[in-house]
Amino acid sequence: MLFIVAALLLLGVLLGTVAHAPLTFSVGVGIVIAIWLAVFALRERGRRHTQAR
Repeated sequence: MLFIVAALLLLGVLLGTVAHAPLTFSVGVGIVIAIWLAVFALRERGRRHTQAR
């Protein structure tokens, strides 16, 4: 329960920051995060395939 409260608090702070940031900055940071998540997903997928063997 404490984790959910902390996550919602952090989300509120981040969304408040994005609301005041310029649109180009928000889009740029969103693209960086999307690339980071894609790289992480590909690494995890590769790790699962090597562990299964």
